[in-house]
Amino acid sequence: MTMLKSDTYSQDLLQLTENQTLDFNSNLASLVKEIRVKSANNVVKLNIPSDKDEDWRFTDLSDLQKQNWCLANKTDLNSFVLDGFILEEASHSRLVFVNGFYASNLSDISALSDENIYVGNLSNLDEDKIGKISEYLSKNEPKNEVFTALNSAGITDAFVIWVKANTKIVTPIHLLHLTARENFSCFTQPRILVVAEAHSNLNFIEYYGAVASGCSDSVKQNYYLTNAVTEIHLQDTAQIHHTRIQRESGDCFHIAKTTAFQDKNSHYTINEVSLGGKFYRHNLHIQQQGEETQTNLNGLTMLQGKQMGDTHSEVSLTKPHGTINQLHKFIIDDSGRGVFNGKIHVPKLAQLTNATQLNRNLLLSSKARINTKPELQITADNVKCAHGATISQLEADEIFYLRSRGLNEYDARHLLMDAFAAEIIDKIPYESLKHRLTQCVTCRTLE
Repeated sequence: MTMLKSDTYSQDLLQLTENQTLDFNSNLASLVKEIRVKSANNVVKLNIPSDKDEDWRFTDLSDLQKQNWCLANKTDLNSFVLDGFILEEASHSRLVFVNGFYASNLSDISALSDENIYVGNLSNLDEDKIGKISEYLSKNEPKNEVFTALNSAGITDAFVIWVKANTKIVTPIHLLHLTARENFSCFTQPRILVVAEAHSNLNFIEYYGAVASGCSDSVKQNYYLTNAVTEIHLQDTAQIHHTRIQRESGDCFHIAKTTAFQDKNSHYTINEVSLGGKFYRHNLHIQQQGEETQTNLNGLTMLQGKQMGDTHSEVSLTKPHGTINQLHKFIIDDSGRGVFNGKIHVPKLAQLTNATQLNRNLLLSSKARINTKPELQITADNVKCAHGATISQLEADEIFYLRSRGLNEYDARHLLMDAFAAEIIDKIPYESLKHRLTQCVTCRTLE
């Protein structure tokens, strides 16, 4: 078992990832090796971010750097652990990964037999897709993101969803990533690649959770790090509905990068809910590459105790008639800390853009903190754009109104909190998942 010992933290993590072997055919292996070498060279030039870095100045990674990480082991689990994770809508389109390894005994893909969709590992791609994969895998990765580079430098495989042109996949695909905590600080790097060809339609759920007896929020000091990268490509008129759930344990450091590239007339929607983790950071980057693209970004982050949650989003437009709707909410209790930074770039070429960005924050204690910075960078002169942020506590007049209708103060307060969260949760199109998330929110607000 290789463990970290030196002071050069990012390079120690790099060494862990580089020690993993490749098992691809020659054409694919050469491409992956090229990506790994290029990304490793980026890691060598970078350090773990600190508060001196503008994009991390409110985010403290010192606890992460106290851990001596090692790669997670392959673990076999019994099927009963899935009882709290199976979704009725995707009961036969479920793929389970445990500690980063695909678990075929826990997966059920019997509803995904359509020849117009590929669902499987990068290593099993057919020759036709291998010839195209360089257009999509590790495309335009930023050179200043050390954790994204670490993931790319350690690619041994990736999970791929590839939908052929003119295909509508009705059944949602559930990608369930579970961590079975070990007696050492383990490290996993999930990698997902989604390609929706022209005029296709896909719904998928990206879910991160932990195997636990009782509520996974409990902290056992068995720390683990999830460093996930998801790349999404939408060709002309493609539509993707992406649900992302982060329900890790209280011992988790969860760092994620999601990138979506949108071609002409494509529609991309992400509904993101983050409830768990000791530390959570999500970098979300959308590249609108064609005219009349539409992007919907909806998010809810709930923090309590000493949890830290950080969402950084960036939407870049390059063509006219783009539409962006973004709403991200935080509910923060106890000594929780939240960070929101959202950027929308509207250059001269992106005339007739319609963009709205709103960050709403509900603080439930005097020690709760939020740092928010919504940004619009506009050089086009014929656009309709608005952005804003609100920070508030529960309104006394709203509580008074509910009490005048017969509710006690305790129930009135929690009804308002549930309603605040429901605006995001209700956008999720799966009833079983909505019900489960609503229960989690209610449980947290009743504590």
